Amino acid sequence: MKIYSKSELLTKEAPSTYFTGSVKFTPIVDAPEPSRLKALTVRFSAGARTHWHTHPLGQTLHVVEGRGLIQKRGEAANLISAGDTVWIPPGVEHWHGAVSTAPMVHIAMQEKKDGTDADWLEAVNDADYQASHTV
Repeated sequence: MKIYSKSELLTKEAPSTYFTGSVKFTPIVDAPEPSRLKALTVRFSAGARTHWHTHPLGQTLHVVEGRGLIQKRGEAANLISAGDTVWIPPGVEHWHGAVSTAPMVHIAMQEKKDGTDADWLEAVNDADYQASHTV
């Protein structure tokens, strides 16, 4: 058993190679093998979002605060709010982030396959992001 104190769980700025806008991560757990679980709290400033990506074993998002958007490639975006939980199946191309007018915080939970929990694709361009606000 390992107990992680709050002082060990440091918040970091998310890399701009995979995110647009200000996004901060606070780890919850990145369990050692044989476990594959990785979970973190993700704080998106208004207008911030992920790039398109997939997860080899899927992902669960639980919205803690605010309002956000999630979009599966080829489909309309969906509005998500505090209390909502989203399951994204393995290999589904998607993005998620805050609406343009308010921040959003969610807990992201996914498992690693062969050491990888996400496969990153291109950025969501501004025109597509603005179009997603029609939900």
